[in-house]
Amino acid sequence: MTGRRGVVLDRDGTLVDFVRDAELGVVTPAFHPSQLRLLPGVVAGLARLQAAGYALAIATNQPGAAKGELARAAILGTNDALAALLAGHGLRIEAFEVCLHHPEGGPGGEAELVCACECRKPRPGMLDRIVATLGLDRATSWMLGDAAMDVAAARAAGLRAGLVMQPGRCELCPLRDAPVPGVDGAWPTGVLRPDLAEARLDVLAERVVALG
Repeated sequence: MTGRRGVVLDRDGTLVDFVRDAELGVVTPAFHPSQLRLLPGVVAGLARLQAAGYALAIATNQPGAAKGELARAAILGTNDALAALLAGHGLRIEAFEVCLHHPEGGPGGEAELVCACECRKPRPGMLDRIVATLGLDRATSWMLGDAAMDVAAARAAGLRAGLVMQPGRCELCPLRDAPVPGVDGAWPTGVLRPDLAEARLDVLAERVVALG
């Protein structure tokens, strides 16, 4: 080992549930502190990782301001609230990286955020910054998320990867009943996951700790 062990976590669908509006037929990330709902197993899973000596960090794509869907301040304020919520459970987030960019943007979006950046997952920019900031050992550190882009970012950054996702997701999710796409087929080879019947972060965390 050349540094600390760490776990970088995706935000939406991994730590925090999506906001669902059945009347409008939309699913969005939480964009206000009042909308933050930790998914089952998150507190126990993060506590297990922290107790085992892993530094905890978050890396999340949040293009809403670039697409004109919400203000940058709403995104950053909600992220701050999430860190505070976890701190209330005794969980320390040592680094929190957010990519505000989007390659195409949208009507009313912030023009300076519309670009093909190197930080937006599946690119490894956010993960590389976390590794440098926390002095992590890439070979023994992890990226845990709920989508193929998390796996691709992990591999590009030289980290191990794990996925936690519900096979059906919610009734409004565009990924409902879809396989995990593309990385190495229907399920990426060499990627840690809990059994689909136990698709919770605490189950995945136990397997990470067991592997060392």
